[in-house]
Amino acid sequence: MTRLGDLERAVMDVLWDAAPAASGGVTVREVADALDGRELAYTTVMTVLDRLAGKGMVQREREGRAWRYRPAATREAHIAQLMLEALDLGGSRDAALVRFARSVTGTEADVLRAALSAEAGATRPATTEAGTTGPATGATAQAGTTGPATVEDGPTGRIEDPRPGRPALDEATDR
Repeated sequence: MTRLGDLERAVMDVLWDAAPAASGGVTVREVADALDGRELAYTTVMTVLDRLAGKGMVQREREGRAWRYRPAATREAHIAQLMLEALDLGGSRDAALVRFARSVTGTEADVLRAALSAEAGATRPATTEAGTTGPATGATAQAGTTGPATVEDGPTGRIEDPRPGRPALDEATDR
């Protein structure tokens, strides 16, 4: 997935914000009007949308003499892809994930725990805070999934990787 420049991002924000209301897409004129504070020429907006279509960021459909544009993916899917690409930049992916996990707020951590628990689902039993395995119960995410999915530092300060055969991570690994 491609990183976006400032103007491309502004255009995509217009498309993402309009997506539910304008499922058929929006025209260049509608995007230009939404960007009215930027004093952009119609042709500039048209060029940006054409380039975004070439990058696969937007889909377009002919309507008469005009094109209607809509995002090819949601804003959340785009951001998730950027995060995955950032993890692939090099170094230790595990260490980067640990550092990220330590930087999120409590609410964000709850959302991540619930999502990981839902992802694990029936593939493996969840670990309870007491360290025993059992059915997933506990915190509820915004999407309505449940499960404790807690990542415990434990007394050793190490974070156990739930994947079989993976070593525990600690501060030394994080560097």
